[in-house]
Amino acid sequence: MTDRRLTPVVDGYTYLEGPRWHDGRLWMSDFYSHQVVAVSPDGRTELIATVPQQPSGLGWLPDGTLLVVSMRDRKLMRLENGDLVEHADLSATTGGHINDMVVDSQGRAYVGDFGFDLMGGAPFRTTNITRVDPDGTVTVAAEDLMFPNGTVITPDGKTMIVDETFGNRVSAFDIHDDGTLGPRRDWADFGPMPDTDDVNDLVAASSIGPDGNCLDAEGAIWIADAIYQRCVRVAEGGEILEEISTGDEGVFACMLGGEDGRDLYLCVAPNFDEVERRSTRLGRLVRTTVDVPHAGTP
Repeated sequence: MTDRRLTPVVDGYTYLEGPRWHDGRLWMSDFYSHQVVAVSPDGRTELIATVPQQPSGLGWLPDGTLLVVSMRDRKLMRLENGDLVEHADLSATTGGHINDMVVDSQGRAYVGDFGFDLMGGAPFRTTNITRVDPDGTVTVAAEDLMFPNGTVITPDGKTMIVDETFGNRVSAFDIHDDGTLGPRRDWADFGPMPDTDDVNDLVAASSIGPDGNCLDAEGAIWIADAIYQRCVRVAEGGEILEEISTGDEGVFACMLGGEDGRDLYLCVAPNFDEVERRSTRLGRLVRTTVDVPHAGTP
């Protein structure tokens, strides 16, 4: 376990997710206050948008237009002149709340979804990654994923790396010129999983719960481990290179940013229980400094 000091940046939120370093600030979504906010390194915040159906993944079109996932109505929204307008409806290709997202240099958004009613206790189901082209066209890009979550694209734009929260693994896909994805392959496999639709059994069998992630300049990814209160730096193949404990708090998303790309921001909260997080304001953003800077998208 690496002894890196975690410094508070902002607090008083419900459940922070989807952090993105953009234009000198960290942008992120607060699930249950329905806010998208931008935070400067000194902790000053700006409300960017309010998303009534719960915001999550964030990204930008090539012209700088912000895209925001609207989770519960399964729509991708676009911020135009201060107002959110519908960019695409993903209800036909998704099996639950839509969630994390990465937007490539051509404006193609790759969006994961829960696949089932996680908070309602439904049986686990695999699900898709949906691609939304800049014109709003919706296509299934990949299938049979075990809760696709944090997603990054390598600097050359040719590989997508996706956390699978209930799969005990991180997957990779080649990105073709037309935006289609090649077959899934293991980027990191942390061990076999039981053939079950019981979420509790899947969690118990996992050695890691890969949630949000970000890529660094040595090709490793930082992963927010939603099960074991830590953020880990992982090399392709699965070797854990470094581990940062978040103590009694869970960590659910991470992002490298700052002037030199070496500030590692962590979104922490006591847990991901929806009822508890809705009724409290214990979500926080903390920061530490690491050795290798950010790379890739986002």
